[in-house]
Amino acid sequence: MSRSKANRHQAATDTLIGKGTEIEGTLACEANLRIEGKFNGVIESKGSVIVGEQAVARSHIHAKEVIIAGKVYGDVTTLGRLTITATGQMFGDVLGATSLVITEGGILHGSSKMELKDAPEEMEQETASPPRYLESEAG
Repeated sequence: MSRSKANRHQAATDTLIGKGTEIEGTLACEANLRIEGKFNGVIESKGSVIVGEQAVARSHIHAKEVIIAGKVYGDVTTLGRLTITATGQMFGDVLGATSLVITEGGILHGSSKMELKDAPEEMEQETASPPRYLESEAG
């Protein structure tokens, strides 16, 4: 086998969970994953995870990047961007992302926790000390 063919076979391939397909369990993949059907469980991907418009994922998703156009019930952790499109609905928490994009019409029903890489000192000091009240405010 030629060297180029050998390299091609070693390259990661995309994974598709097609419409009408239901899967339950833990899915770990090296490449991109697209869900058009239903998935229940845990998803761990070194690539992108795309949840299609008709798809439903009841899962915790850990991926490089996540795009939600369908419904996700569970928490999402991404090393990159989380995008919720106009048709996307997420019911869970964003546990990590470098950026969060919610297109008009998209829904995030949960909380978002994002780390500030270069938090200003003023902000760090404000969050480190409890608020001070004047005697009249303290009651």
